[in-house]
Amino acid sequence: MQDTPPSVPDFTQWPSFPFEGEIRVKQLDDPVPVEPPRRGEADRECTACNAPDEAYIWVGERWRVRTMDRPTGLPMVLILESRSHLDLGDLPNLLAAELGVMTVRLERAVRSLDGVARVHVNRWGDGSAHLHMWFLARPYGRLQLRGTFLSLWDSILPPISEEQWRENLAMVAAWLAEFGGRPLAEPPRIQWQAPSSLSAQSPASSTEEAEEEAASVIEAADEIPEAESTDGDANEVDPTGSTGESVATDPPGAVVRSTGDMNDGDGDGDGDGDGDGGADVGREPERDATDSAEPAGGPGHVKEDAAGAGGRAQRATAE
Repeated sequence: MQDTPPSVPDFTQWPSFPFEGEIRVKQLDDPVPVEPPRRGEADRECTACNAPDEAYIWVGERWRVRTMDRPTGLPMVLILESRSHLDLGDLPNLLAAELGVMTVRLERAVRSLDGVARVHVNRWGDGSAHLHMWFLARPYGRLQLRGTFLSLWDSILPPISEEQWRENLAMVAAWLAEFGGRPLAEPPRIQWQAPSSLSAQSPASSTEEAEEEAASVIEAADEIPEAESTDGDANEVDPTGSTGESVATDPPGAVVRSTGDMNDGDGDGDGDGDGDGGADVGREPERDATDSAEPAGGPGHVKEDAAGAGGRAQRATAE
């Protein structure tokens, strides 16, 4: 005699249940006498212990936080792990106390993101023997996603944009770093382009950029370089606030470089683009303000002034 399949439970009628239509309950498998080892048990390697810090968005002395390798349907999905290979029931008192602090801290960080109403905290532990806690952000206003089935909706909903995903990761990492540790997630780069380069961009290059944008968060963190100056010191901001225009404190006749001369691309600031930092060959050097300044009116006025001075000296002697 075959077992009669159980009736469909009432929660299939809940608004939060993500499926509709005819649903059947699976037959329950027979129990096994010995459960297979989880990852990190027996001879199975531990994925968390072998993962480098670069695979995480934030790392501390005893805890690390990671995410999925790509955006999903929820605004944020994070995993809190202990550095030590311990399960929940194996935590000593110090780590057990810190787990409570880290749980509250990470929940607040995720809830601070725009568009997040609640943060669901889950722990299953059936796949890995290394402690890991899940933090799932429920979007604000999506009442149908409330409750038990949020983790299912994460796989059903269309993924959020990668730019928004990376920005959320960077904000959470920065929040955690305010209390210590090291943030590793960085915000998305801004692709600065001149209008002319946008129109001249080839379809092939557009495809390549799209492939780069689809990289996982770990790959993206490796590709984002530190701030570097490609134009040497020429593009650094003058601490005096000078914009390259002459000001009232400049002596008369002083030569003032414009910002266009400074940004000549060779980094020496002489405006010639040759990178030697000196005056151009064949160019007449600028005359300093204190070198042989001529009076207004030209050299003729110098002779007239000298003649007039001699006549006044002769009249003074005669008198």
